[in-house]
Amino acid sequence: IDSEIEEEPRKMFRNQYDGDVVTWSPKGRIFQAEYAAEAVKQGSATVAAKNKTHAVIVALLRKPSELSSHQPKVFEVDEHVAISISGLASDARSLSRFMRSECTNSKWLFEEPLPVGRLVSAVADKMQKCTQIWTRRPYGVGLLVAGHDEKGPHVYEVEPDANYYDCKGMAIGSRSQSARTYLERNVDAIAESDREGLIHHCLLALRECVPSDGELTHENTHIAIVGEGELLHLLSEDAVAPYLESLEE
Repeated sequence: IDSEIEEEPRKMFRNQYDGDVVTWSPKGRIFQAEYAAEAVKQGSATVAAKNKTHAVIVALLRKPSELSSHQPKVFEVDEHVAISISGLASDARSLSRFMRSECTNSKWLFEEPLPVGRLVSAVADKMQKCTQIWTRRPYGVGLLVAGHDEKGPHVYEVEPDANYYDCKGMAIGSRSQSARTYLERNVDAIAESDREGLIHHCLLALRECVPSDGELTHENTHIAIVGEGELLHLLSEDAVAPYLESLEE
């Protein structure tokens, strides 16, 4: 009887090492961080890429039901940087507020925009703190950060475990492997493309993530661009439509 009582609680958990975020498994894994990464894979896809002068984010918007509007995925952080998210939108809103605060502080203290790399490092440090305290959980969201500063255009990926990478192009979210494959095959063409070509390549990559029974429309596609001589610009639905039409040509 005692053995039956002892075995019953074990069935409540996937394993005995995922009860909190500070417990390591014998194989050196933190399961709570891996579960947060799974939340990113459940979100709708988003793609970011850069050439020599510009950085672009495109996102596939999703709505919970036919009665609701599409959920925002691209957030303006400052006039030189934007983020796109996949995962828990509520966590993304919290992180975007933090990033906006960091950019505002930089303007007040140094009277210049915060470099994109320092901004990404700051938000990664904030996310990493949640992996060191057992009463917290990792942020269940992945970020693509696109920006432009004195060093040129930048694209970063930030993962829930606080790892971040400087990328030529990246895609996250559901079915994003197809988009990453497209980016890898066309990495040289993307780097040499102009502003319009960069947007075109990003939309082609995003189209690879669309389910077979869906399509990109001006309502479910969001585009943001920033670059040399151009402050961050979030395109309206009317401005998105011509780019989608060019995909069919």
